[in-house]
Amino acid sequence: MRQLTNHIVLLFLFFNGMICYGFTSTAITGGIPSTVAFQDSLEWADYYFNTHEFEKAIPLYEESLDVEDQDQKIHIIKKLALSQAALNDSERALSSIYDYFEIDFHPTFLLHEGFDSIRTNEEFKILSGTVIPKITAWSVFYFFVSLVGFYIALFLLISKKIDKQARFLISIFIFIHSLFILNICVNQTNYVFQYPHTYLMSTWSSFMYGPLLYLYFRRVSNSRALHKKDLLHFLPTLILMVYMIFTVYAFTGSDKILLMLNRLQEGLNPGDSTKLVLMVILKAVSLGVYAYFVHRIISKNSNNLPQKTHVWQKNMYIIHVSYVVVYIIYGLYIMAGKNTGIMFHAPIILMSAMVLYVGYAANVQPDVFSGFYSYTNRLFPKYVKSGLTHSLSNELKENLTDLFENEKLYRNNDINLDMVAEKLDTTRHNASQLINEHFNMSFHQFVNSYRIKEAQELLKTENERNIIDIAYEVGYNNKVSFNKAFKKNTDLTPSQYLDLLKEG
Repeated sequence: MRQLTNHIVLLFLFFNGMICYGFTSTAITGGIPSTVAFQDSLEWADYYFNTHEFEKAIPLYEESLDVEDQDQKIHIIKKLALSQAALNDSERALSSIYDYFEIDFHPTFLLHEGFDSIRTNEEFKILSGTVIPKITAWSVFYFFVSLVGFYIALFLLISKKIDKQARFLISIFIFIHSLFILNICVNQTNYVFQYPHTYLMSTWSSFMYGPLLYLYFRRVSNSRALHKKDLLHFLPTLILMVYMIFTVYAFTGSDKILLMLNRLQEGLNPGDSTKLVLMVILKAVSLGVYAYFVHRIISKNSNNLPQKTHVWQKNMYIIHVSYVVVYIIYGLYIMAGKNTGIMFHAPIILMSAMVLYVGYAANVQPDVFSGFYSYTNRLFPKYVKSGLTHSLSNELKENLTDLFENEKLYRNNDINLDMVAEKLDTTRHNASQLINEHFNMSFHQFVNSYRIKEAQELLKTENERNIIDIAYEVGYNNKVSFNKAFKKNTDLTPSQYLDLLKEG
């Protein structure tokens, strides 16, 4: 009887322990779930996953998807994708992968060995090849060209040897080329997903290529200065920029990744705009219209410009027109649903050619960008002697005369050719050539002619003043230099000239 009582007590304690402990425990030795009550739990799903019973794990994971904890949800979706891949269900696995990327974008997840069974699937290869960072020969080349382009743009912008407006236009022209090429490089390496704010980073400038080149050619061909109304050429760019800000640029990095993933799921290039076809058409129209305007400038001024200058402009124009033609063909490919192959790279190669050609010229002779150069062969000119267009030369002459006769720039005792060139908004070389051609004298002689002329007037009207005071007023630092220059211009010293005036 006593033994029976002991057995009853032990059974009671056993079942009590099961109630208090066993039914709330998730697993016992070996990780096996301990109760039937939690067969639909996440722990059971993980157990089935670990024992490769994926058919049982998948429905349990799917039932747990509405969990609120973000980390737990990421865990569930990743396990779900791996389970579906293990069953060779590539379509559902890819769907789960996209779901995972939407909340936690880490493309290296695709390298998990659990996806080996579907790695040869075409859609999986496209996804992997699109989001996992990679380096290609094209990307290396484009990265190099973009760096060269940014250097050239900066070099041209700060060069004092180039006409101010001309260097601003050509430097911005090269900058947007370089930005576009860098954008392509980022897309080619898939780093656009790592740095989503690079998405469409050059699209805002799509309508700037034509206007910049047109205004640059107009400036160097007939010296026509930029005016406020010329800003109307950039109105399409302003409209596009506002549109891009509200539809792309103001988005967070996560939102931009979602945009790209949505395009990828639709079988499109994720690095392209959602309005790609429309953008290509509008850009092609802009390029074509302004290419015609540039052609008119070149044709109109071909007889007024030196042959050397005409050849340089023609080379630039040929490269640009080649790009326009190839870009239009590329647009037709886009409309046909193709966006890869040689036609994808052809326009970028021509843009690279433009950057490198301008870079070559910038390092050989910067004056070319003001429209003044010489050459030894048709493609790569060697600049040995510069020339001024007739209209620009006359405009600079008028400005120079105004500086000396009205502003009396020569009174500055530290005046030099660089100062005059800066005032004229031209190059040192052009300023020197201007004085030589129009006044048939050197810069030093030109300055002295104005100083001595005013000194003569002051000696006539203020003959009681000290000669050295007059010398200082007209720009000389000392009496010796003044006397020497005065005598060279008048064959008399200032004192002799003053005596002659008194005798008269």
